[in-house]
Amino acid sequence: MKTKFKMHKTIGVICLFIVTLVSCTDDLNITPNDDQTVLSEDLFKDETAYKQVLAGIYANLALTGTDGAGSSNLKNIDAGTSQFGRVLLYTQTLAADQMIWSYENDPGTREIQRNIWTAQNPLLLGMFSRAHLSVALANNFLRETTDEKLDSRNVSEATRSDIAEYRAEARLMRAMAYYYMMDLFGKANFADETTPINAQPEVYNRAQLFAFVESELLDIEDDLVAARQNEYGRADRAVAQMILAKIYLNAEVYINEPHYTECITFCEKIIAGGYDLADNYLHNFMADNNTNSATKEIIFPIVSDGVTTQNFGPTTVMINGSVGSLEKNGDEVGVGTEGWGGALRVRKQFADLWDGSFADDDRNTLITADRPIDIPDISDKDTGYVIQKYSNATSTGGFGVDKTFVDTDFPLFRLADVYLMYAEAHLRGGGGNLATAVGYINDLRTRANNPNAISSGDLTLDFILDERSRELHWEAHRRQDLIRYGRFTGGNYNWAWKGNGSNGIAIPSHFDLYPIPVGSMAANPNLKQNPGY
Repeated sequence: MKTKFKMHKTIGVICLFIVTLVSCTDDLNITPNDDQTVLSEDLFKDETAYKQVLAGIYANLALTGTDGAGSSNLKNIDAGTSQFGRVLLYTQTLAADQMIWSYENDPGTREIQRNIWTAQNPLLLGMFSRAHLSVALANNFLRETTDEKLDSRNVSEATRSDIAEYRAEARLMRAMAYYYMMDLFGKANFADETTPINAQPEVYNRAQLFAFVESELLDIEDDLVAARQNEYGRADRAVAQMILAKIYLNAEVYINEPHYTECITFCEKIIAGGYDLADNYLHNFMADNNTNSATKEIIFPIVSDGVTTQNFGPTTVMINGSVGSLEKNGDEVGVGTEGWGGALRVRKQFADLWDGSFADDDRNTLITADRPIDIPDISDKDTGYVIQKYSNATSTGGFGVDKTFVDTDFPLFRLADVYLMYAEAHLRGGGGNLATAVGYINDLRTRANNPNAISSGDLTLDFILDERSRELHWEAHRRQDLIRYGRFTGGNYNWAWKGNGSNGIAIPSHFDLYPIPVGSMAANPNLKQNPGY
C-alpha cells in the first residue's frame, strides 16, 4: 500500500512560504521579488524542510490558503473562485454540455455555464492566478536547491539524492501549470528559475508553451520516480507521460500539427507502467479512493481530506451539489441530508447519452424519477436529472469523517482516459493496433458491467467522443474534447443553455480560448488580450 503524501503536516512551513510570496508580489503578476524573503536560510537548518517545501507546491492544487477552507493566499480573490481543481472543473466541464449550476448568483458561474464570459470573470482570474502561483512556487523551490545553495548549507549526500527527485517533481508541477494555461488561455506569463528576480515576465504563446512543456517533460522523464512507486499524492513518471500524451492528442489544436503517433507511444508507456482498472468504476470516486482498488487506476489525484486539508474543491462541490432538491440523498453520499439543495444537475444532451443499452451500466448514476429531462429555468432545481457519481462514502460501507468537506480525492488523471486516448489516436492515424483499441474500450465496458461489447466496425471518432463523456464526465475534460472535435464553438453542436439560449445557440470561434483577465494584463503590460475579446 502506498503512503499518502502528508501535505497537512507541512502547513506550518508552507504558510510562511506562500504568504510571504504573495505579499511581496502583485496579486496577478506572480513573480517573486526576492527569493530570500520567500525561503529563508533558517528554514533549511533542518534538511526535512526540502520535502516540506515540495509539499507546498502540491498543496497549491488543493488548498487556497492557510487559515481554513475559506481563506485565500491570492489577494482580492475569494477562496471559492481560485481553488485549482474547482476552477479547472468550471472551465472544462461547467462551460460544456454536461453540468448545470443552480445558484447563478455565485460569482462567475452564470457567465461560464451560459458561454457569455468576459475578461472580468472572477473564475478565469482565479484559474489564471492559481496556475501562475504553481509556477512561482516551483521556481522558488528550484532556486533554493541548486548545487551552490546545497553546498553552502552542507546538505548531506542522502538528502541531495532525494532532492534530485524533488526537483524533477517541481519541474513537472510547473509544466502541468503551463499545460493548463496553454489549453485554456493560449498564453501565459513565462518565468523559470533562471529568470532574474524583479524582471517583468515575458509572455509565451501557445507554440512556445507547447515546446517548453514538451521539452521539460521529456528532459525529466527518467529523473522521476517510476510509475506507481512514489508516495500517494506525489507525481511520478506516468504523470509526465500523461501530460505528454495529452498535448500530443491535442497538438492540432495547439500548434496545428498532428502528433498522434507520439500520443500512442506515451499511452503505451503508461499502460506498461503497472496500472490496471479499478475493480469497480465507482471506487475511483469514493472517500477511500486513496486506499481502495482505485489506486491501481488513478495516475494523479488532487488530494482532499475532511479534516486536515479542508477545501471547497471539486469533490466537495460535486458531492454536496449532487444532492437533489427532491431526493435529499445526502445521507447516501456521506454529506448532510439536504447537501447544497440541488446545486448541480445535468444537461439534456448528456442525459441522452444513456439510452436503453446503458440502463444498468455502472457509469450511469443518473437519478431521473419524478424529474423532467429539460431545464427550461436554471433556477428551478426540481427540473433536470441529478447524478450521483462522486461520493463521500467508502467502498467498505463507511463514510468520510466530515459531513461537508469530503475525503474523496479528485482523479485528475486515470488509466481509463489513457485507453480512450489510445483508441482515438489510433483512429486519427497515430498507429497502434485496432484490435488493441477495441479491447481497451471493451475493458471499460466490462468493468462497468455493460454487456454490450463493441466490434471494430463500431469504433469511430463520434463513438469515442460519446464514450469519453460516459466514462470521464465531471472529470474536467469535456471542453477540451469538444474543441478537439470542432464542436465547442459554432453551431454544428448545440446544448442546453449554450450561448445563453435555453436550447443552445452558436457561439463565436474565439471562445475556444478564454480571455486574459483584465487584472492580469494590468499587472504585466506584456500580456495582450486574445483576439475577439
